[in-house]
Amino acid sequence: MSFVDVFLSQQLLFATLVTGALYAIIALGLNLVYGTMRLLNVAHGELVMVGAYVGYWLFSVFGLSPLFSTVVVAAFSAIVGVLLYKFLLRDMLVRVDRRERLEANSLLLFFGLSLLIQNIVAWVETATPRAYQYMDHVYRFGDLAMTGNRIIALLVALAICIGVTLFLRWSVFGLALRSVIEQPEAARIVGVNVEQVHIVSLTLGFASAGVAGVLLGMMEQFSPFIGFPLAIAAFIVVILGGLGNILGGFLAALLLGAIETYGVALTSPNLRSVLLYGVFVATLMFLPQGLFAKRVSR
Repeated sequence: MSFVDVFLSQQLLFATLVTGALYAIIALGLNLVYGTMRLLNVAHGELVMVGAYVGYWLFSVFGLSPLFSTVVVAAFSAIVGVLLYKFLLRDMLVRVDRRERLEANSLLLFFGLSLLIQNIVAWVETATPRAYQYMDHVYRFGDLAMTGNRIIALLVALAICIGVTLFLRWSVFGLALRSVIEQPEAARIVGVNVEQVHIVSLTLGFASAGVAGVLLGMMEQFSPFIGFPLAIAAFIVVILGGLGNILGGFLAALLLGAIETYGVALTSPNLRSVLLYGVFVATLMFLPQGLFAKRVSR
C-alpha cells in the first residue's frame, strides 16, 4: 500500500476518529484535575483500567450492557474521587503552599497509588488479558468496515466531549472553573468556591476516565498493565492542547490519534509504543506550551 493510499484510507480515518475520541475523554479528566489543583495524577490510566474491568464483570456476571455500565462506572469513579479528595488531597492542598512542592508530592502519591492499584488488580485478575464480545457485528459502507462497538464508542465519546465543552463554556460553573485554572488566587478573592470547583473537577475527571475504560474494554483486550501508556497519551494531549484549553485538548487528541494510527499503518504495530513515547519526548522538547495553548497578553 502506497503512502497516498494510506493517507486516503477511509478505514484509517475512522480508526483515527475512534482513537482520538477515546484519548480526548481520557485526557479531559487529567486536564481538569491538573488545571484546577496542579496535581500530577500519573495513576489516571489505572482509573481507565479499573473501569474496563468493572464493565467486563458487569457484563459477564449480570449481563449489563456496557452502555448502562458507563453510568454505573461513572458514578463509582466519581465517588472514589470524592473520597480521595476528602481523605488525602484536601489536606495536601492546604498544607503545601508552593506549586513545585505540590506537584512533586502529588506525583509520589499517585505513583504509589498507581502501583498499588495495578498490583491488586493483577493479583485478583492475574495478568491474563480479558475481553468480551458486544456489538461486534461488522457494518460496511463501501470500502469502510466498522464494528458496532466502535461506532457506539465513537458516538459516546463525542457526546461527552461536546457536552463537557458546552457546559464549561456556557455555565456559571464553567466560568468559575476557567478562572481557577488561570488565576486561582484571584478567583478565591472574588468569591469563587475553589473547594467546590476542586471536587467537581475531580469527580468529572474520574468519571470520564471510568467511562473511557468501559468503552476501551468493549472494543479490545485489556490487562492490569494498560494504564501507564494511556496516562502518557493523556499527558501528551494535555501538553499539546494547552493547560485548561478543553477544545484544544480535543483537537490534540485527534492529532495524536492520527499520528498513532497512520504511523502504525506505515511502519509496524510493534512500533506503537515507540511512536507514542517519541511524540511525548518531542512535545516536551519543542512544544512545552502546546500547539493550542492560550496566549495571554499583558
